[in-house]
Amino acid sequence: MLFYRIGGLIWSILKKWKRKKKKYQFNDFSNETALQLGAKLVQLASSRSNSVTIDITRARQQLFHAAMPGTAIDNDQWLKRKINTVYEFGTSSLRCQLDMEDRDQSLEDATLLDKHLFAAAGGAFPVNVKKTGFVGTIAVSGLASEEDHQLIIDCLEEFL
Repeated sequence: MLFYRIGGLIWSILKKWKRKKKKYQFNDFSNETALQLGAKLVQLASSRSNSVTIDITRARQQLFHAAMPGTAIDNDQWLKRKINTVYEFGTSSLRCQLDMEDRDQSLEDATLLDKHLFAAAGGAFPVNVKKTGFVGTIAVSGLASEEDHQLIIDCLEEFL
C-alpha cells in the first residue's frame, strides 16, 4: 500500500494531501479557471526561480501550457507520460511512483504499460470537480519528482 512508506518530504506531502483531499477540489473547471491556475503556477515557479514546463488539461484537451526559460523538449515528454499516468489511474503520478517503489517494481513491470507512454514520477495531479469527480490534470516538469508535485500543491493551497 502506498502510505506505508514513511520518511522525509514524501511522507509529509502525502499525509498533507490525504488530510486536505477535499480542499483540492474545484467547484467548476473552465478554460478560464485553467488559464488563471496556469498563470498562478508560472508566477509561483518564477518567484522560486524554478525552470519548469506546466500543462493543464480537461478531458485530455490542453487548456494551458507554458515552458519557462531553462526547460527543454524533454520536459514536454515527461509531462505527457505523467499526464497519461494520472488519466490511467485517476490519482497523482507521485502516488503511483511511491506505490511502485513500495512494490519494488517499475510501472511497466507492475502494469504492462509502455514506459515510453507512462511515468510513475511526481508532477502530475488530478483535477477533481465537486459532484463530478476527475476531469483533468495539472502537471509540472523540471524539478525533482517530489518538488514538481509540491509546486502544484503549494499553488492549489493558494488558488483554492
